Amino acid sequence: MPELPEIEHLKRSLEPFLIGSTVVKVDLQRRDVLRQYGRQTNWRAYSKDLLAGTTISSLCRHGKNLALVSDAGPVLCVHLGMSGQMRFSPAGKRLSETTHVHCLWTLASKQGNGKLIFRDPRRFGGLWSFPSIQMLREHRWSSLGPDALAIRASDLAARLHKTQRPIKAALLEQSILAGVGNIYADESLFRAGIDPRSIAARLSKDRVKALTRAIHQVLGAAINAGGSTIRSYLDGSGNGGSFANRHQVYGRGGQVCLACGHSLEQVVIAQRTTVFCNHCQQLFL
Repeated sequence: MPELPEIEHLKRSLEPFLIGSTVVKVDLQRRDVLRQYGRQTNWRAYSKDLLAGTTISSLCRHGKNLALVSDAGPVLCVHLGMSGQMRFSPAGKRLSETTHVHCLWTLASKQGNGKLIFRDPRRFGGLWSFPSIQMLREHRWSSLGPDALAIRASDLAARLHKTQRPIKAALLEQSILAGVGNIYADESLFRAGIDPRSIAARLSKDRVKALTRAIHQVLGAAINAGGSTIRSYLDGSGNGGSFANRHQVYGRGGQVCLACGHSLEQVVIAQRTTVFCNHCQQLFL
């Protein structure tokens, strides 16, 4: 599933094409991908919920969620799920992907006309319509913890000290920290030298500071590399990310640790495959 770096890079790759663009037409090809907040679904008026007739003024992100904000107020929240993609195709260019396209926007702007598509082969993603960005924050994003790219060590420590779960499981909990998933939890814990089986509440303030710093560093590096393309993730222009080439532990169970040469361990935590170095990462119980 795309995590914070992939969504942040997607946001940055789409902004030059979307900001200032007017939504001329919307074609919703799968109705069940759209959830409309605050009222019963009215399919005759769905195009307004999908920003038809408005101009996109900004793109916002919180954790793994992306939002398209219109100048008229309505906001569309996008979650890619496991296989979702948001792609922009300039006018005159043939769409490279036509299967599993659930929604298509026709855009017009000074920068150039084009089409924005939302496709999701595995159908775990979706679109959520809200009348304002405030309503989105209050009724969808309020259940999420602080964004992982901006969280402070003191805040993370306060949240972790309330749970006896393994630190890997705690990092995956989006109500504690928004945006970190399996890939970047493993990578951040390795960089911080913390065994993923450690009890979250047992980590000292200094350890949480090191973990917070590691999270920021790993996420920042991944964003700059365009994210990690392992299966289907592509940015707004259809390009994959290269950070998977720099993974230290994720997906490398049984292979040699790049730091010490010992064999990397692989276990299951919170139903997710977890890879770590028993030599480089300290266990806190």
